[in-house]
Amino acid sequence: MFGRLYQLGDMFSLLVALAVGLSGTPQLFGQSQQNQARPVILRAARLLDVAAGQLVSPGEILVSNGRIAAVGPHLSPPAGTGIVDLGDRTLLPGLIDAHVHLFLHPGAEDLQTVEESIPQRVILAVLAAREDLMAGFTAERDMGTEGAGSADTAVRDAIDKDLIPGPRLRISGNAIDILGGHEDANRFNPEQHVLSNATRANGTAELITAIRQQFKEGADFIKIYETGYDSWANGKLSTPYQYSEAELNAAVVETARVGKRVAVHATGEPGTLYAAKAGVASIDHADQLSEETMQLMRERQIFAVPTFTISEYFAQHAGTPAAGERLGEALKAHGDEFRKQLEKGVPMAVGSDVGPFPHGTQARELELMVQYGMPPAAVLQADLLHGAKLLNWDGQIGQLKPGFFADIIAVKGDPLTDISALKQVTFVMKNGTIYKAEPQTK
Repeated sequence: MFGRLYQLGDMFSLLVALAVGLSGTPQLFGQSQQNQARPVILRAARLLDVAAGQLVSPGEILVSNGRIAAVGPHLSPPAGTGIVDLGDRTLLPGLIDAHVHLFLHPGAEDLQTVEESIPQRVILAVLAAREDLMAGFTAERDMGTEGAGSADTAVRDAIDKDLIPGPRLRISGNAIDILGGHEDANRFNPEQHVLSNATRANGTAELITAIRQQFKEGADFIKIYETGYDSWANGKLSTPYQYSEAELNAAVVETARVGKRVAVHATGEPGTLYAAKAGVASIDHADQLSEETMQLMRERQIFAVPTFTISEYFAQHAGTPAAGERLGEALKAHGDEFRKQLEKGVPMAVGSDVGPFPHGTQARELELMVQYGMPPAAVLQADLLHGAKLLNWDGQIGQLKPGFFADIIAVKGDPLTDISALKQVTFVMKNGTIYKAEPQTK
């Protein structure tokens, strides 16, 4: 087929090259050692000071050995330093998506997990990771493989070893659910014994066993489905809880035993309150929160991750006009609730739930958070500062500061005045390696 027999290593290199893509910047992939050996200055018209919510103009960043060595309007480069002149661009830290599904793709969210083999889904996850990186997302939290077990461990480890391109990953493995819960195969013929898209765990003992198994298989954190199936009536959300407060508390204690944390899928009460009382790291979706829940989240700095983009996508791609209208009303109600949560001081992180909609397009989430009432600077701080904390990379990513990883992107325009600039990323560097560029190099 290829004209000769390839050795295993050659074949793997060929597959990686095809996965990276034959256009764009494949020649830059895998050159991290070369890139890091020579210091480089990135130069652009503007640079984002995330914490201050302001632009510095002009902006220069000195990158050495995969980290940021210096930042300022005018730097004095060491001898032999390369210069990447990005012109009329804004430099900012690589974006963070705190809620992704690398193992899902559009149009087949449910049947995909039944019809596609795990090897096939791993290949698609590798391609999805590349798409997200090229869109400027240099760090992500993968919130469950949806029936692919701990396959995300292999994807994370391959990225970390520079075998494939992708964001830094925090992974949860398969996620955890109850029998008949939100991700169980409830709509299939029970005689076919279709497996759940999550790991079933009923009661505290099974929950702790599942947590220990997922950590054994490489999970960085634990994702638990706490509510579902959702239904809406007259603007009110009904969503049964799946684990009691005591069960969630046991899960939090067990993960804390090994220095890790729990994130929950939870859209409404009382499950969201149980999660806040248990002390989870984040409540993802958070469509409706009670006053007590919001107060606890503010006091304990538990992040809400709204995931507006997936709701918008489902509303726009509903099977019937009536279903689309219902989903649109639910999205609007979530937007109204989001404004209340902001007023109450609920801390926010940014997560899109990408997977059922196309990977690489999730900057739309930041647009929607602005649309629903959050100023652009605050959205960027939620994404970069809060995202770094949520992913346990605080002090390492999310800001352009000396000592941080050189995860840097560039966009046209000013994202503080037009957040949609983040949808047009023209330059991507991760760990000092350039993966995407339109530079004038001197």
